[in-house]
Amino acid sequence: MILLSGEVGNYIYSNGRKYSYFAGNNYLGLAAHPQVKEAVIRAVEKYGVNFAASRHTTGTSDLHLELEGALASFKGEEDAVVFASGYQGNSILLEILKGSYSTIFIDQSAHASIISAIPADVVKMMYYDHCDAVHLDYLLEYNRGSKPLVITDGIFALTGEIAPLNQIYDIVRKHNALLVVDDAHATGVLGASGRGTPEHFNLPDDTNIYQTETMSKALGGYGGFISGSRALTEMIREGSPTYQASTALPPPIAAAGIASLAILRANPGLRTELIERAWQIREAVTEMDYQTTHFRTPVIPIILDSSEKAAGLSLFLEENGVIAPYMKYPARKAMHQIRIAVSVTHTDDQVSQLLELLKKWKDKNESNQDQKGSH
Repeated sequence: MILLSGEVGNYIYSNGRKYSYFAGNNYLGLAAHPQVKEAVIRAVEKYGVNFAASRHTTGTSDLHLELEGALASFKGEEDAVVFASGYQGNSILLEILKGSYSTIFIDQSAHASIISAIPADVVKMMYYDHCDAVHLDYLLEYNRGSKPLVITDGIFALTGEIAPLNQIYDIVRKHNALLVVDDAHATGVLGASGRGTPEHFNLPDDTNIYQTETMSKALGGYGGFISGSRALTEMIREGSPTYQASTALPPPIAAAGIASLAILRANPGLRTELIERAWQIREAVTEMDYQTTHFRTPVIPIILDSSEKAAGLSLFLEENGVIAPYMKYPARKAMHQIRIAVSVTHTDDQVSQLLELLKKWKDKNESNQDQKGSH
């Protein structure tokens, strides 16, 4: 476990040592942005650190309304509702949509928050092959007569893959299904405006597409949100026990979200620069014959054939001043990988150091393999 002793940026400090940090989800470098920190300090001075009540009773402040207005504007929607964490979003949404679906179809590699969000009284739940729209179509056809809901990640957290949402959307329309996209890792990253996976694929505005999103990744803060029609947000406010019984977002967290959104909207080039930097690393990793995925996202997995190798590579990087963790993460399909997370704040020197170390480890590992094979 890495024990942080300072802020998270392109570098971190841990146990008295400085590391180049290719981990976490601070894709746009907003977690410690000076403007965000200034907004947080002002909020603490004015409001303190906690409203100590749920939004449904006495916990709503002008900061919450400002944040929800900014999120709605960013998303091009009528309204938005914020809540304690992005992890809660799928639970809240599936909770308030009950009655609109009877069968849920889930990508086989869905995030743990999707799996845990399935209501206990859902009669039927089926997994379709990972990112396989053809298999999804087959399952929906086989289960004709049900009221289907399809749910998938937008960007998959461990592999950086983008769900083929254009294909999935066509199939969803064909079968009159609802579509839910967990866009935690796509918000602020994908799409011409950073609105996520539907925008990335230029999908039309459709009331049957829902997104659950977070401010804890590219936006650098904390808290989850769902945007959409005012009817949808009012359903959440009035019909979700999870929302109603949760303590309101603390003032500094709400202020951070407002500041981060302002920076994101004023600097659209951040996303372009991030994707270009990540693609540079991904291409170099591919040229070294590491197994990885091939999507323009800031998550780059290095997939190895054993847990020992994955753990060994991560340790080698750490010993040489780079943090890229070996991922032992809750998933239905086990993979042995390290996860390189790229931030727009990474420098050319950091990228060069990372790539040099990856090549050095690979050359050494292959040399050892050759020596074993010669005996």
